[in-house]
Amino acid sequence: MKATRQTIIRDISWLAFNARVLQEAKDPSNHLYDRLRFLGIFSNNLDEFFRVRVAALNKMILLGKAAKMHLEANPDKILRKIQHIVVEQQTEFDSTYAEIIKELEKNRIYIKNERQLTKVQKEWAAQFFEERVRTEIVPLMIETIPQMPYLRDKSIYLACVLGNTKDPMIKRYALIEIPTKVLARFVILPSGQGRTDIILLEDIIRANLHSLFSPFGFNIFYGYIIKVTRDAELEIDNDVNTNLIDELEKGLKNRKKGRATRFIYDREINKNLLDYLIKRFNLSRKDNLIPGGRIHNFKDFINFPHTVFANLKPRKRPFIHPLLRQPVRIMEVLEKRDIMLHFPYHSFDSIIDLLRETAIDPFVQSIKITCYRLAKDSKIVNALINAVRNGKQVTVVLELRARFDEEANMMWKVRLEEEGVKVLFGLPSLKVHTKLCVIKKREFNLTTQYGFISTGNFNENTAQYYGDHCLLTTNRNIIADINRVFAFLEAPHTKAEQLKKCKTLPSAPYNMRRFFITLINKEIRAAKKGKPASILIKLNSLVDQTLIIKLYEAAYAGVEVKMVIRGICCALTEQKSLKGNLRGISIIDEYLEHARIFVFHNSGDPKVFISSADWMVRNLDHRVETACPIYDKEIQKELIDILNIQLSENVKGRILDNEQTNQYVPRGSRTPKNRSQLATYNYLQNKRYKD
Repeated sequence: MKATRQTIIRDISWLAFNARVLQEAKDPSNHLYDRLRFLGIFSNNLDEFFRVRVAALNKMILLGKAAKMHLEANPDKILRKIQHIVVEQQTEFDSTYAEIIKELEKNRIYIKNERQLTKVQKEWAAQFFEERVRTEIVPLMIETIPQMPYLRDKSIYLACVLGNTKDPMIKRYALIEIPTKVLARFVILPSGQGRTDIILLEDIIRANLHSLFSPFGFNIFYGYIIKVTRDAELEIDNDVNTNLIDELEKGLKNRKKGRATRFIYDREINKNLLDYLIKRFNLSRKDNLIPGGRIHNFKDFINFPHTVFANLKPRKRPFIHPLLRQPVRIMEVLEKRDIMLHFPYHSFDSIIDLLRETAIDPFVQSIKITCYRLAKDSKIVNALINAVRNGKQVTVVLELRARFDEEANMMWKVRLEEEGVKVLFGLPSLKVHTKLCVIKKREFNLTTQYGFISTGNFNENTAQYYGDHCLLTTNRNIIADINRVFAFLEAPHTKAEQLKKCKTLPSAPYNMRRFFITLINKEIRAAKKGKPASILIKLNSLVDQTLIIKLYEAAYAGVEVKMVIRGICCALTEQKSLKGNLRGISIIDEYLEHARIFVFHNSGDPKVFISSADWMVRNLDHRVETACPIYDKEIQKELIDILNIQLSENVKGRILDNEQTNQYVPRGSRTPKNRSQLATYNYLQNKRYKD
């Protein structure tokens, strides 16, 4: 794999990240349920990759030289490389699934297809089809339709070949959308004692094609699952400069929305049917045509029925931070000290408790909060609505362009406005990605403000499996800057200077990149003088070339740079000139590592920050982001301890090398196992705090 401009191509690094997810599906030490879930996560990740990144590359090709110059490589070559890697990964995926099927059968759990049913199961499936499925499907005879139907993204379809044994000239094609939005994908069949038989919804339909089509003179029925992934179309991912985005928009304004970026089909599909579909969908052999197995939309395996596993241990439950256990007035606790919540180890309930407390407290005047992705039945929203009903002024900055959550956020907009909440939206040219809240209380002529700032979304559902950190504070300098950010969001045109006035929270798109460069430069100067110098970084993605090259400069000067990066890492860590000073690992385990933390040695007085911003162009130049300093020494130590636990990971850690080979971190024969997520849980559960 070649790198250009001293970095690895972003999209290739992303595929390497998803390969790490596939490794977890392959890992026999994981429970079968978790292995199936990792197959689902891998599939869901790949869908999003094609909707956004491959779609962006296809658009860039239209620009010719301008795109090549910006992408650092020929987008055609990148797409060919993507196609090659994806096909290889699909083969590995299929073999992994086959292995898991064998393991399931050893546990007497069987995923059956329509050809493997007993007589009793066939009768049951026929009745289930008549009572539950038939009314949810409408077959389309596609040869008689002048224009092919629009195949919806995220859906799967049964492409059927219909014929008659008495007249070989009779052959027709049909499409059936599998109704997984209204019916469960996995159906538990009547099973023998001591075993569980499961059939997929599409196979129930396959088993009953005769019921649909025999009245029309057909007695031959074949069905093959197909799937189309489409251009998300909402943005170019903000990883290009504004002029290029404008040029792309102009060039594509007349283009049909939702162009197909990938077509997946059962590799056993009838060849004539495949050729027909490719032609009718205006695809070509140059497009991402991916042969697969019988099953597509493996993302549904994230919700594989867990009840069929007798030996499945429940996930460790989040626990309430010791200082916030109810009954307690959280605002009173915060007046004495800062609190750091570490999700999913600490319970998110404390955030809900704080908002509920502010809704009830008669002296609280206002609440302002940013919301990016909310839970389906959001307790955050309920608490905010109750605050309005109790006479508080509530302002919610709602980002309507949160990718793939646009419809949900539109729904929340209506609900909040109906209840009297003041709703503001993301800015036309900037997504609001920072996670902030400020609460204003006035009691006996004394005003006190409370705030919290998080690396992840204010979402009680994802907080159960996303690894994030949330600071609760009354620090006046932090609160003052949170208020400045909200002033900017409430009046971006008249108060654009508010971000520049932030003295404590470095902000994007104003000065975050420059701020971190200044801190890196300080470590470089210390190293050149022979003094201790180090940088610890935890990110989802490291892509920004300016910051990567600055890290190279630091490592070359003798600064020890250690990184924990879950996803994309475009940095070349194996360069002789760096003298082994730049090292990185990636951790893929039960929880999604989502936090961003930055620690600078600073002559022995560490500077520690948390943020919602990755080091990517989109975060630093095209989003409203903030980084928050951690002043409390005890909390600083907590974060550094957790980072060191992760840097010592030797069970689920992979080395981030130049070739993105995903080699596991080696463990010596005498080195004890360190599974960092389990170790972090134990560390926090055993931690004692002074009142």
